Amino acid sequence: MIADTASLTEGIQLALAPVFLLTAVANLVSALTQRLSRVVDRSRFLQDSLLNPDAYALSQKTGFETELGQLATRGWLINASMVFVVICGVMIGLTVLELFLTETTGDRLQLSRVVVGTFVSGIGSFLIALVLLLVEVLVASYSIRWKHQPPR
Repeated sequence: MIADTASLTEGIQLALAPVFLLTAVANLVSALTQRLSRVVDRSRFLQDSLLNPDAYALSQKTGFETELGQLATRGWLINASMVFVVICGVMIGLTVLELFLTETTGDRLQLSRVVVGTFVSGIGSFLIALVLLLVEVLVASYSIRWKHQPPR
């Protein structure tokens, strides 16, 4: 009975190691959600502003349309990043489940190749999500620069 308990404890410890990555996934989902919310709010404001024909000069409306294009790009990048973060979360969750099942079945269930595949897929998805987030941040930074006008 003690050997079974020790084996189960070891299996749980082994399976929980990738769970720390799930914390990073949850934090990244939260950050992406906040960024997307800001993009959507700004887009709605600009779209409403463009619908009011007398409120802004033509040059301002042209700037609004340019900014809407950049916001659309940012929204696409954030959504793509979110897809890869969710894929990462699913793959890491499957990895945890596979490790737990392998350990608790006394190695009767051979999932070593599957575990490697899901873990590598999860890490790869996380890296792609981070790169997409970086690109979105760079697009956002660039959009601030084009608005900057030197003091007169």
